[in-house]
Amino acid sequence: MLLQISNIEVGYHKKQVIFGPSLTVEEGSVVALVGPNGAGKTTILNTVIGLLHPRKGEILFKGVNITQQKASENVRRGISLVPQGGRVFSDLSVLENLELGGYLLNLQKRNDRLRYVYNLFPILKDRPNQRASSLSGGERQILAISRALMLTPDLLLLDEPSIGLAPLMVKEIMRILTQISREMGISVFVVEQNVQEIFQIAQKAYVLNMGKIVLESHHPLELLNDENMRRSYLG
Repeated sequence: MLLQISNIEVGYHKKQVIFGPSLTVEEGSVVALVGPNGAGKTTILNTVIGLLHPRKGEILFKGVNITQQKASENVRRGISLVPQGGRVFSDLSVLENLELGGYLLNLQKRNDRLRYVYNLFPILKDRPNQRASSLSGGERQILAISRALMLTPDLLLLDEPSIGLAPLMVKEIMRILTQISREMGISVFVVEQNVQEIFQIAQKAYVLNMGKIVLESHHPLELLNDENMRRSYLG
């Protein structure tokens, strides 16, 4: 098991937000975390990467307890996070954004990763010197994902990668996530509101509500046929 989250409790100051969920992500899989706004989905991603720390419970990554590890240490271990909104360094070029993503690599390895990312995303290869602020929303999301891939993580965390994107670009993002999982063997743990699309590619889905896992399925598409569940948790 690549990632194992066990009975974690997380909060901000005195307010508890996460109430004991347990989740797992297997190697090379796509796992979706869905649920209504305010359920605590982003909090779980921030806890996995190390921006927050559980008050109770534990997180194992590749069998190592990382419950209280700093985000910088978890990045070195092989976890990358793509925050919501395709955040990039707007005043920097495409190439400069990617180089920052590979800041831990020596020059040779960074150049090797650049070639790989450019082959994976030709749209970036054609515009290395373009300022990131001039990219479309979908292109910025692709750049944000590419930057996270520069360190060849074992686990890629994504927070609503399709938010604000046109339908065709949403499908392209889903295709990219599938390719990352199948071809690169990178596990993908993704928070997503577009359940129709993410359930097409995920091997497992968790439904989170009010900080608790209310449903888990190894056949995510079947969840869409449950009218009560859709109305209560998926919108």
